[in-house]
Amino acid sequence: MPDLASLLPLIAVLLLVGAFAGLIAGLLGVGGGIVLVPAYYYLFSGMGYESPALMRVCLATSLATIIVTSTRSVLSHNKKGAVEWTILRQWAPGIAVGAIIGVAVVAQLRTPTLQIIFGALAFTIALYMAFGRLEWRLGSKMPGPRLRVVLSPLIGFFSVLMGIGGGSFGVPLMTLHGVPIHRAVATAAGFGITIALPSAVVFLAVPVDAAPPFTIGAVNLPAFLIVISMTLITAPLGASLAHRLNPKLLKRVFAAFLAVVAINMLAKALIG
Repeated sequence: MPDLASLLPLIAVLLLVGAFAGLIAGLLGVGGGIVLVPAYYYLFSGMGYESPALMRVCLATSLATIIVTSTRSVLSHNKKGAVEWTILRQWAPGIAVGAIIGVAVVAQLRTPTLQIIFGALAFTIALYMAFGRLEWRLGSKMPGPRLRVVLSPLIGFFSVLMGIGGGSFGVPLMTLHGVPIHRAVATAAGFGITIALPSAVVFLAVPVDAAPPFTIGAVNLPAFLIVISMTLITAPLGASLAHRLNPKLLKRVFAAFLAVVAINMLAKALIG
């Protein structure tokens, strides 16, 4: 158990990380998990808790925070009538199934493998954020039942493997099929609840050796509580700023940041 002198700097850093994650989630609609997972990893490994199972803690704790932030986001967007409830109802069951399968897979994988998966998917998302265009289309409406039964579990599965909500995969899917961006962001927040709630509950029963203090299953409670206290404050601020700043420039800057994080994760896994 760390002493108070070593815990205070950790708490301060987690407050900053939570503030930044909330701001990015509000600004770009990508969800804070894509920031939280690498932040948790570098913090916990820097404290000496690096282990073959550390990435499980990072993914599980990130998903636990998404339950709260996505719920608040959905309620906020629903007040403005932006949530496409028909899409959410149709896609939620498959997404939840994929999320639970994702937890089962994560429980069997070691940290380097999960780092490679996170790095590769994060780099792909960074490329889409940097070069993707809103006018790109794969269709004029969302995929029907046959394609949905394949795509919905994949959204849940890959989101859990990255410890993120539904925004990074759900928003591109919806905008590529003609859903307006603000409605896609609002509905993807509902994807986040569908992904995070069942997976976080299952992660509470996944044992982790050499975990940071106060970790239940794979969820670290102090990190969860501290980060949530900040994201709930800064996410609405980010949403407000989004209407006053250049979204294209913001996305490209964040894409560059995400690419650096992804490359660093890959290097850490492959080189050590």
